[in-house]
Amino acid sequence: MTDPATNASFAEIAGALEGAQSILVASHLRPDGDALGSTTAFALWLRSQGRDVTAWNENGMPEKFGFLPENGLVGLPEAGRKFDALVALDTSVKNRLGTVLKAIEAPAIFINIDHHVSNERYGTLNYVDPASPATGQIVFEFLRDRGAEITPEIAGNLFAAISTDTGSFQYTNTTARTFEVAAELVKAGVNVGELSCAIYDTQPRRRFELLKLAVNSARFLCGGQVACFSLKRADVERLGLTPEDSEGVIDHLRAVDSVVAAVFFEEMEDGKTRVSARSKDLRVDICKVCQLFGGGGHPLAAGARMAGPIEVAEEKFLKAVCDEVGKCD
Repeated sequence: MTDPATNASFAEIAGALEGAQSILVASHLRPDGDALGSTTAFALWLRSQGRDVTAWNENGMPEKFGFLPENGLVGLPEAGRKFDALVALDTSVKNRLGTVLKAIEAPAIFINIDHHVSNERYGTLNYVDPASPATGQIVFEFLRDRGAEITPEIAGNLFAAISTDTGSFQYTNTTARTFEVAAELVKAGVNVGELSCAIYDTQPRRRFELLKLAVNSARFLCGGQVACFSLKRADVERLGLTPEDSEGVIDHLRAVDSVVAAVFFEEMEDGKTRVSARSKDLRVDICKVCQLFGGGGHPLAAGARMAGPIEVAEEKFLKAVCDEVGKCD
């Protein structure tokens, strides 16, 4: 058994999967492009190896990501299924798999592949690389190590995974290797213009209405260094929003020149508050703030779920953020 504090090798992971016929590939609830692109790409590779592979997400394949090649592979969890192995991708905490875990018996092989610094290394085999800008880049390295063919469908999913988790190659986690991987994916068949248009320039009118709401009601604190926006259930229902519509709204707050940290609060149906936080200064570790409230993520991008009501969650979290920002003065 590999020491849970260290990474398994790609060979060990592949070897463990060789003995499994039925394999489930899954990722975190409220999935982003990295979660879904990595899941679909890994499932496609397993299918090419003749494995009985199933791909699930608690939210299925959201409308927003319907452009991903072979997007029909990712479905909703089905209760009572049994699998020899479960591969969790881009999921830092086990319970973030949500209803996927509730639907199945615990498999003998549990593989955890991720890039979040807060990953709890919950697998029987873990590969966690916080230096990687996206789980999609780790999957690419895994497939290259295995000598796998990078088909156009796999390439499209991995490019989307990497592009979205690097902010279209803008974030500080983007490295020279990231561009090399992207170039390899383009060579494998990615149409950059077409895929980028689908990711960044195609959105429903309701998301535009949400952006209007965010711009008009955003608040600025700590001398303009912290920006925040809160989304109430009443507005979700009024605008007919889906969970994926709010992804990326926070980036508009972070883009203000004086802002060091941005926070998005969303009132959930269960009464809890979903918190999404971003920083653009490495001295302000937003992951550390989120961990105070049971969350996690990356130093510059993290999240948490807090007990409601939303006004109380806002007050507690914003105080912690302002305290962190104040340390840089």
